Amino acid sequence: MKILLIGSGAREHALAAAINRSPQKPDLYVYASSMNPGIADIAVDLVTGDITDGDTLMAWVGRRKFDYAVIGPEAPLETGVADRLWQAGIPVIGPTKDLAQLETSKLFTRELLVKHDIGGCPRFKSFDSITGVKEFLEELGDLYVVKANGLMGGKGVKVAGDHLHSHAEAIEYCESLLEQKATFVIEEKMIGLEFSVMSFCGGKTLAHMPAVQDHKRAFEGEEGPNTGGMGSYSDVDHGLPFLSATDILEAQQLNEAVAKALMADFGKGYKGIIYGGFMATADGVKIVEYNARFGDPECLNLLTLLETDMVEIFQTITADELDTAEIRFSPKASVCKYAVPKGYPDKPLKGFPIELGENQADALYLGAVDLKEGQLVGTGSRTVAVVGLGDTLPEAEEIAETAINQIKGDLFHRKDIGTQALIGTRINTMRVLRKSH
Repeated sequence: MKILLIGSGAREHALAAAINRSPQKPDLYVYASSMNPGIADIAVDLVTGDITDGDTLMAWVGRRKFDYAVIGPEAPLETGVADRLWQAGIPVIGPTKDLAQLETSKLFTRELLVKHDIGGCPRFKSFDSITGVKEFLEELGDLYVVKANGLMGGKGVKVAGDHLHSHAEAIEYCESLLEQKATFVIEEKMIGLEFSVMSFCGGKTLAHMPAVQDHKRAFEGEEGPNTGGMGSYSDVDHGLPFLSATDILEAQQLNEAVAKALMADFGKGYKGIIYGGFMATADGVKIVEYNARFGDPECLNLLTLLETDMVEIFQTITADELDTAEIRFSPKASVCKYAVPKGYPDKPLKGFPIELGENQADALYLGAVDLKEGQLVGTGSRTVAVVGLGDTLPEAEEIAETAINQIKGDLFHRKDIGTQALIGTRINTMRVLRKSH
């Protein structure tokens, strides 16, 4: 069996490791945007190129008879790489371009939710000029969020109170998006705590994964600019300490409703990962956004916990038989922490040496790295992720913290992710919110 993996980050390293554990022993080929030595160690062959350029990629694919292709990042989904692979007769884990609008267009998703009367959608308006922005901001008062409509690497969202401190600042940000030829959506700001629930989706059938909480802000105590994600955690029961079972069920049902709506509108099944970004609020679960692939770092937790054969999951996705699958995750707590370059995300160092040491993490995944003359170097984004597993969250956090401190280089990480102190503030926040309702 031959499998093609597209992408080169820590998410793809985790996918490669999961595929490599399969008892079906597939040969893994990788088409990557950069040379990730962690992935290269697993792959039969790794070539680098523009992963968004379908012509170049398909020329390389040629007559190679791949049984499955797996698309890791969102950018190739936006340019229709999945469509090209399907046209070549290769089943793809990753939606076609039209279905990937679930991530690539904020407006598409909001309109889909409204059209199909799917709950959890805040008030919103879309804009392709500055006309009407001031008036809608005045309607929303201090509770607003501005979102670039296209892909911005997780950095196109600015929230009132966190990033924007006046309507004037919000309008200035909107103007900067227009200068970049981006349209945008302004939404009502929801009050609560964010979490992620991802689901394997075959079209009509879904299988849900454990809930995970990601930490976007660069610095401890949820300070600093947004990043691609500094780390994440999940609990032993596959929930989160601040969520109820009802919260998780609501999130799963929203993923199911979205898959059904896509099927109704497009007449074909979404095959891949539906990634729901949710907010637990005083009056139920709300939808922050949807993504069309595995989240990074959340999938580093999930794929480390995964016990089921990854290739078997691909088979049930493409056959739309996930309702017959028994997909198992280890009953462990997990904590993921990222080591990132000093200066990240705004002015990250590049080209610096990294030493991994005798690392004791349960899993270690390489991200934005390169190998130069036998030396591992950081290339300017999230560099190395470690995952600790334990029978309790404190145990998992201690393993992750010890492991990340063994990595040497011009790096920093958030020490507070997965700690009892930070999780305790989450529990208290939700307790106060629910009492106030």
